[in-house]
Amino acid sequence: MPAIQLTPPQRKEHRAAAHHLDPVVLIGGDGLTAAVIKETDQALNAHGLIKVRVFSDDRPAREAMLAQLADELGAAPIQHIGKLLVLWRPIPEKAKAERDDRMPGPKIVKILKFSKSGNHRPQIKKVKVLGNERVTAGGEVKRARKRTTSIKKTST
Repeated sequence: MPAIQLTPPQRKEHRAAAHHLDPVVLIGGDGLTAAVIKETDQALNAHGLIKVRVFSDDRPAREAMLAQLADELGAAPIQHIGKLLVLWRPIPEKAKAERDDRMPGPKIVKILKFSKSGNHRPQIKKVKVLGNERVTAGGEVKRARKRTTSIKKTST
């Protein structure tokens, strides 16, 4: 995948956004290995904009690493300052669940009942609430009823 080409104003925005970030990927003495490239790819998928720290004193080698990472991962090289490399790639959209007919599952809900005198601790009760039930303001579990609609609306 070729590297993404950005305009200078876009690159400036990403540099500003990356200023407060900490390095997510560290490249040691072994250089760019398959594991480092895989980890960088996962970080780009999760965050989009990342910093990479390279523990090497060779500046041309760091520039080559930045170019290689950008080419292999289809990312845009944002900045190379000192031993830090900044890369950006748009975050891919996550696939939505295919089943829309699912109902909400059972939940565990904590219900607090305060004492009437105020001097005692509140009672904590854990209740399992199913998808067709609700908890009232008084702390009771009630089954949700279907909403009654007008006969005129249903016949049309």
